[in-house]
Amino acid sequence: MNNSAADDPQGRRERPRFPTGAGDGTRAVRAGLPEPVKHEPTLPGPVFAAHFHLPGDPTGPYTYGRDENPTWTLLERAIGELEAPGQGDVETLVFASGMAAISSVLFSQLRAGDAVVLPSDGYQALPLVREQLQEYGIEVRTAPTGGDAQLDALDGARLLWIESPSNPGLDVCDIRRLVEAAHARGALVAVDNTLATPLGQRPLALGADLSVASGTKQLTGHGDILLGYVVGRGGEAMAAVRRWRKIVGAIPGPMEAWLAHRSIATLQLRVDRQNASALALAEALRGRPEVTGLRYPGLTDDPSHKIASRQMRRFGCVVSFTLPMRARAERFLDALRLVDPATSFGGVRSTAERRGRWGGDAVPEGFIRMSVGAEDPEDLVTDVLRALDESAEPAR
Repeated sequence: MNNSAADDPQGRRERPRFPTGAGDGTRAVRAGLPEPVKHEPTLPGPVFAAHFHLPGDPTGPYTYGRDENPTWTLLERAIGELEAPGQGDVETLVFASGMAAISSVLFSQLRAGDAVVLPSDGYQALPLVREQLQEYGIEVRTAPTGGDAQLDALDGARLLWIESPSNPGLDVCDIRRLVEAAHARGALVAVDNTLATPLGQRPLALGADLSVASGTKQLTGHGDILLGYVVGRGGEAMAAVRRWRKIVGAIPGPMEAWLAHRSIATLQLRVDRQNASALALAEALRGRPEVTGLRYPGLTDDPSHKIASRQMRRFGCVVSFTLPMRARAERFLDALRLVDPATSFGGVRSTAERRGRWGGDAVPEGFIRMSVGAEDPEDLVTDVLRALDESAEPAR
């Protein structure tokens, strides 16, 4: 089932397609909006309903609140229009969180005896997923993102899971190359697109079967919503994902869905500001002797820049680097004034954390993941460099 406007509760028809070559800002501002109706809001408010009037046979799109909701429909259409512009065969499903979306793909596509290839340097929760998959009798193979190392683990696999750029190390792989190799071996390919967002990278255009992301991060950008989504072309894979959502009930609330749709309107403005500031910060950190392991795909000397430049349109808002030791990293974080100490990334307010505090990432004790927000770039760079200076020696 595609997310078409024919499913709208008031029978409104789909808006005309965007003009040929419409820019990202135009798409973000108007994505998913219904046909205008006099005296009604441009973006209808959230529909709070557990059930709908349903006399006679249970036909039509809206029957029960765990299956469909008009507010989801508009949001799903908006995300689909950003992930796969102009492709009418694409279906989008929204979930209660990014992990709900990830789990829906893995557990709906894999059976006992199947093999799946996961990144060894991916999101922190993947090791937990690996344990659960193995308990279900699924073989889990892992390989790092960099150097397209997952190629060597593909034979006989049912599913390849790509995370590019990887979180938190910011390695990039050649998605198209991996997709072609996986398809040649009969494997499905899902790409976690959280760090890139649809404005930075479009996995379906690179050949992937499924694009998955946490909308909690830069897609919605305000740090106040938990959301996830899966986008793919209609067929057995997406039908299985939909069925999994129905069984598990991992659905977003209508208020969260409405807030997410509202937030997408500013996506291009936020992404462009945050990406430009992230590059400025990375360039400023280049010359600091205490900073090692600096990674940002937008830097021309970053190990991933060449591949990223071929497949990404924007390089993201996250910068990672390592300070000499845990104590130095913690002093640095304490000295920051414009950067909040918090996990997650992609919000309008800059955040940073010593990633090793969680214990799930194979990173040095002084490893910092910094998410660049929408502050004035000069102010942010000044604050970071000042904090590095002040953290050089313990306070006396």
